[in-house]
This record gives sequence, structure tokens and C-alpha cells, in this order.
Amino acid sequence: MNSLLKRQLRKFLSEELKENKELAVFLNAVDSSYNNFEEQSTMIQRAMAISSDELYAANRKLQNEAEEQKKVIDKLKSVINTLKFYNLKEDEKLEDVELTGSGLVDFIDSQTKEIVEVNKQKQSMLNELAHQNQELSDYAHMVSHDLKSPLRSIDALTTWLSEDYKDAFDDDGKNTLSLIRDNVEKMDTLINGILEYSTIGKDQVEIYNVDVNGLIENILNSMHIPKNISITKINLPIIKGDKYRLQQLFQNLISNAIKYNNKEKGTIEIVAQDQQEYWQFYIRDNGKGIEETYFNKIFKTFIKLENSPESTGIGLSIVKKIVELYEGKIWLESQVNIGTTFYFTLKKNRDGTT
Repeated sequence: MNSLLKRQLRKFLSEELKENKELAVFLNAVDSSYNNFEEQSTMIQRAMAISSDELYAANRKLQNEAEEQKKVIDKLKSVINTLKFYNLKEDEKLEDVELTGSGLVDFIDSQTKEIVEVNKQKQSMLNELAHQNQELSDYAHMVSHDLKSPLRSIDALTTWLSEDYKDAFDDDGKNTLSLIRDNVEKMDTLINGILEYSTIGKDQVEIYNVDVNGLIENILNSMHIPKNISITKINLPIIKGDKYRLQQLFQNLISNAIKYNNKEKGTIEIVAQDQQEYWQFYIRDNGKGIEETYFNKIFKTFIKLENSPESTGIGLSIVKKIVELYEGKIWLESQVNIGTTFYFTLKKNRDGTT
């Protein structure tokens, strides 16, 4: 058995319980589950941190290039009706060539065929990326299921143990069982976060009107907000977007602002500004602050500034991915012991209309 876990469990057991054969079966089950989800957790973290980011970035890049090529084709088609063009030979220059309608048509035809061929190749690559993304998503769901199974077993076994042997355990023993269950819950939260991160960007985003003021009001009503923290909202608009993804975005940033506020009178501001094609938001707090060296690192998966049991290291990476899904960007300003401001933009409409 894992030495640390074995020591902690046996530390609080009586001599009678240490020799109990039924308890030995339980300890073996805990040992097997502990080793199993530790190994598989490492595997999925490495796969998700590397593969998902690379595939997502490549997918978006190829999609953007394909859209640009389509725009070029449309522009070339419109040229036919308005211009004359030329058919250059290898040693000819543009100023030496007489423009004719047939030359324009031939040129447009050849260029269009080339672009169509390039688009076919890119589409093939996009299809392959989509296939790999789906395989990665299936893998994440499969591994997460395998991880959750031993977690459920550990949770059930600790529950039975605390009920069946409640008179045999002293306060330290009961606290140890509670600690095991807390860590099981933490692992379950981490697995859910990994799955959430892996699915962002793979599904078509629904676009409809979302009242940000009402959305944040619902978020605040569902959260525990300490009495020493006050939250203000300014100029929150109705925007085009998907309520579920926007809720993830704001909830992660607001919960962090609450969690890392160490002031006697904590303040949090949520403000929106109209930036023509974009909405710019910022969430400002007067909490602990962040050192500048961590400004970029905190948006990477599994990066935590503090070894907090409540933190999974995935929240801000989810935030960044959602912002990029809405063709925006996110950045921050912060001073240690003074506070932090997270800025992010969301495009008003992907077709350019407001």
C-alpha cells in the first residue's frame, strides 16, 4: 500500500482493528483504487494539457485560413463582371499585356481551380483534426469514467466504515475518514473540470441575447459570498452569446476574486465598456494580487498559485478558452497586496454586425 496512506490509516486504528480481516479487505481496495486513479490522473492531465491545446489551436487556424480562401474566391468571381485581365507568359510584364475579357476568364478559372484544390487539402486536414479531436474527447470520457469508478468505491467504503465502526474510531480516526472523503470529492471535481475543458470549442456555439446583469445576479445568488465582501455591477449590457458558456466565464472569475480576497473590507467591481466591435469587461478586486511573473502562467491548465485544496488549476484555462471561442482576448493587471483586474473582450457578433 502507498506508504503515506497506510501510515495515516493505521495510525488511528486499534490493535483489534489492525488484525481484523474484513478491514484488511477494505484497505486493499483503497490501495488498489488509490494507485489506479493516481496513474490515470497523470495520464489524462498530460494528454489534455498537450493534445487538446495543440489540436484546438491548429483547428482554429485552419478554419480561419479556409474562410479567407472562400472570401478570395468570391472576390475573384466579382472581378469578372467589372474588370479586364491578362494572361501573362513567363517573360511578360503586366504593363506590356493587353487586357482582354477572355484573359480575365482564363486567369480567374485557373486561380479558382488552384484555390479549390488548396481548400480540398485543408478540408481534408480539418476532417482529420476533427477525427483526432473526437478521439481525444472519447478518450477523456473513457479515462474519467475509469477514474470515477474507484472514487465511488472509496467513498462508499469510507461511508460503511464510519457507520459500522463508528464506536471504534476516536475523533482523530473520524477526521481521517473525513479527509479521505474530502480528497475523493476534490478528485471528482478535477475530473469534471478536465472534461469541461476538453469539450469547449468542439460543439457549435448557440448565439442569442443574454442579459449579463441578470446572468451575474443568478451567479451571485448561487454562491456563498462572505459578509465582508461587497460586489458592484456597472453598465452590464445585453450581449449575443451562449448563456451556459458565459456563466462559466463569469463564475470562474468572480469565485476567484472572492476566494483570494484577504482584506477586512473586500470589494469586487464588474464593469462593461462598449468598444465598437467588442464588449470589454473587467472584474476588479482588492485582494491578494498576483506577481507579474505569473500573468501568463495562470491561464495554463493545472497551474495553481497556491496549493489550495479547493483549486483544480483548470478554472482560468477554461476562462481563456471561452474568451477565445468568442474571438476575444483576456489579460490582467495586478499588484501584490493591492488587488487584481482581469480584462477580457467578447466580439459582439461574428458576422461583424452589432
